[in-house]
Amino acid sequence: MDSWVIAMMLGASLFLGAIALSAFLWGIKNGQFDDETKMMNQVQYDDERELNDAANQQRKKEEYKPE
Repeated sequence: MDSWVIAMMLGASLFLGAIALSAFLWGIKNGQFDDETKMMNQVQYDDERELNDAANQQRKKEEYKPE
């Protein structure tokens, strides 16, 4: 008797999932997730000290590799 409720809920969830997937794929196709200026704007604010700190942190990570 309650199997129609389960079938209806399953159908509704599949329908809404298909809508969400199609919206996501449409966004990717139309470049909604592309942010070309973000990377360039971040580079403008990097100074020599921040770059040296990042390089030092990378070196420390490479030196401390547990075996």
